[in-house]
Amino acid sequence: MKSTKQSYGRFAVSIHWLSAILILVLLGSGLRSDMTLDPAVKIMILRVHIPVAILVLVLTVVRLVWWWRFDKKPAPLDGTPSWQESIAVWTHRLLYVLLFVMLGSGIGLSILSGAPDAVFGNAELPDFSQYPPRIAHGIAAKILAGLIALHAGAALFHHFMKRDVTLKRMWFQKSSS
Repeated sequence: MKSTKQSYGRFAVSIHWLSAILILVLLGSGLRSDMTLDPAVKIMILRVHIPVAILVLVLTVVRLVWWWRFDKKPAPLDGTPSWQESIAVWTHRLLYVLLFVMLGSGIGLSILSGAPDAVFGNAELPDFSQYPPRIAHGIAAKILAGLIALHAGAALFHHFMKRDVTLKRMWFQKSSS
C-alpha cells in the first residue's frame, strides 16, 4: 500500500490514475459544455461534470492527507539534475493549486448562479458568463490542460527517450531500480 524509496505505493498510484482520468473527463466535459448552445445538452453534461468535480475534490484532499500523514514520496532517481527535480516539484505544486482554483471557482460559480437547481431540478439554466468565478474557472482550465500536457510529456520523455523508471514508479508494478 505504501511507497518505497524506489516507487509509489498502490494507494498513491490508484489515486493518481483515477484522479488523472477524472480530471480529463472534467476538462472534456467542461469544454463541451462551454461550446454547446443547447441548454438541454449543457444540463446533461453538467450532470456528469458536477459530481465528478466533487469526486476529484475528495480524492485530492485524500491524496494530500495521505502524503501528509501516512506516506512519503519516493526519493528522486539517482542522477536526476537538481533543476529537473525542482521543475517536477513545482509542477506538482502548481497542479494542486490549479485544481483547487478550478474546484473553488466551480463551487463559487455553482453557488452564485444556482446551477444545481437547474442541473438537478427544474430551474432555468443560468448564463454562467455573468458570474465572476467563470473567468477564473476558464483561465485555470486552460493552464491546467497545458500543465497536464507538460506533465504527461515529461513522463513519456523519461520513459521513451531517457528509458528510465520515472513512469514505471507511478504504476502498479514495482520497478527494478
